[in-house]
Amino acid sequence: MDRLVLASNNQGKLKELQSLFAPLGLNLVAQSEFATPEAEEPFHTFVENALAKARHASRHTGLPAIADDAGLCVDAFGGQPGVQTAYYAVQCGLPKGDDHNVTALLHNMKGIANRRAALVSTLVAVRSPEDPEPLIAVGRAPGLITQERIGSNGFGFDPVMWIEAKGKTFAQMSDDEKNAISHRGRAAQKMVELIQSQWLS
Repeated sequence: MDRLVLASNNQGKLKELQSLFAPLGLNLVAQSEFATPEAEEPFHTFVENALAKARHASRHTGLPAIADDAGLCVDAFGGQPGVQTAYYAVQCGLPKGDDHNVTALLHNMKGIANRRAALVSTLVAVRSPEDPEPLIAVGRAPGLITQERIGSNGFGFDPVMWIEAKGKTFAQMSDDEKNAISHRGRAAQKMVELIQSQWLS
């Protein structure tokens, strides 16, 4: 196995995961290189949606595939927007997009004292569309939602996700610093170990 398809067209996610998966020596390529359409994501949990996306990408490309379903779970909103994170802005009457998601979140959290939230990433990898034993790795990065954007690195909710142990937002961190402790970084570290032990050894 020398190639792994990422079931996403998100360039920020591809760049981040290419760096995190470097120890595997595999070529991680986006599904868009195979003209793979976006998969349906009808489920209410990250793991179900990630599995659906991984199977879809593997079916269309004939290659092993990995999918990431990630989102922001806000305590004050009962864990929402969760799996609907990508469409959060749309639900609030704004165009789809990372910056609009942040605008909507800051607006909806005005006056809310409980700022606790967690970014969650669930990675699922399959060897084939019908793989009965998908590899599953979950990473979680708890923090606090800031009152305004701070920092200019990263993407998604990075400018408003304050990591108390570091005293700054993800958007104020270098790529390496963020990848060491981020939700996707933690999930990827576990996934690298699973792929090495179960697929490559």
